Amino acid sequence: MGYLVCFKRFCCYKLCCFFVQSQKSWIEGVFKKRECTRIIPSSKDPHRCTAECQVCQNLIRCYCGRLIGDHDHGMAYRGAESSTTKGQEEEEWSVEKHTKKSPTDTFGTINFQDGEHTYHAKYIRTSYDTNLEQLLHLMLKEWKMELPKLVISVHGGIQNFVMPHKLKQVFSQGLIKAAETTGAWILTEGINTGVSKHVGDALKAHSSQCLRKICTVGIPPWGIIENQKDLIGKDVVCLYQTLGNPLSKLTTLNSMHSHFILSDDGTVGKYGNEMKLRRNLEKYLSLQKIHSRMGQGVPVVGLVVEGGPNVILMVWELVRESSPVPLVVFEGTGRAADLLAFTYKHTADEG
Repeated sequence: MGYLVCFKRFCCYKLCCFFVQSQKSWIEGVFKKRECTRIIPSSKDPHRCTAECQVCQNLIRCYCGRLIGDHDHGMAYRGAESSTTKGQEEEEWSVEKHTKKSPTDTFGTINFQDGEHTYHAKYIRTSYDTNLEQLLHLMLKEWKMELPKLVISVHGGIQNFVMPHKLKQVFSQGLIKAAETTGAWILTEGINTGVSKHVGDALKAHSSQCLRKICTVGIPPWGIIENQKDLIGKDVVCLYQTLGNPLSKLTTLNSMHSHFILSDDGTVGKYGNEMKLRRNLEKYLSLQKIHSRMGQGVPVVGLVVEGGPNVILMVWELVRESSPVPLVVFEGTGRAADLLAFTYKHTADEG
């Protein structure tokens, strides 16, 4: 009888191992990371010579944002020679031409330690042009998220800004109430600065057992994240340090987000392509049917808080689409939000 019990346990163990292994294989087979394959020194750097030069290795950056010395050495030497020793016109670096995809090696669960509390978040590093059907499958089936009844996409400044106390209370209470009562997903940059941090503060201030059911998805560029090495690993559980270097241009992840899609375009310290992934995901979610009989898709609403010129451009694009996205502008938070509110007030009568 003991042999039978042992055999059953052995079979269950093998079955679990097979499931975990197949899950890893599926994720690695579908989701890709991107890395620079061609060094083209930035024109902002006046010093030019060969890649063997220690000045180039340690000071000169490629257009991708990485130092020359941080690239693969074989590839780096060829790239530097082709761009510095030949008298040809310098080639313009681009994500499409000068990065390559390979299976992602960064996914699992983050444990954020925040005082006496530990917050958990699922995450994956994937290319900004990842397959949306597979990405949603990951979120719904592997991460066990429920399809949202509403998507609240929060846009605003990525640098820290002060929000007046009363205004911050209104923002926090309104956002949390909207998310809790509708079963919404909140989408942000997911970083520990700017408007994403204000969203995180709102979640923390109203923390409760019900609150943890709010899915807050951060979609930052992989290349701007500090302490990246802590995240690398396949199906890992990692401790992540949210205290960043104040002198660094990189930023840490916000611990109050429940999920992270780390958008990778092969660059370091650059924003832009993560918004393509985020906007495409929003469009794909809007096509998903909440009620199959009614044929109603998931509504998407934008929320504008502070922000710069890129936010104004984003608003312009959203309202001009064939299916315009409704936008709520939070007046009083400064910069882009206040400018948009002022413009709306003075043009509403004329249409």
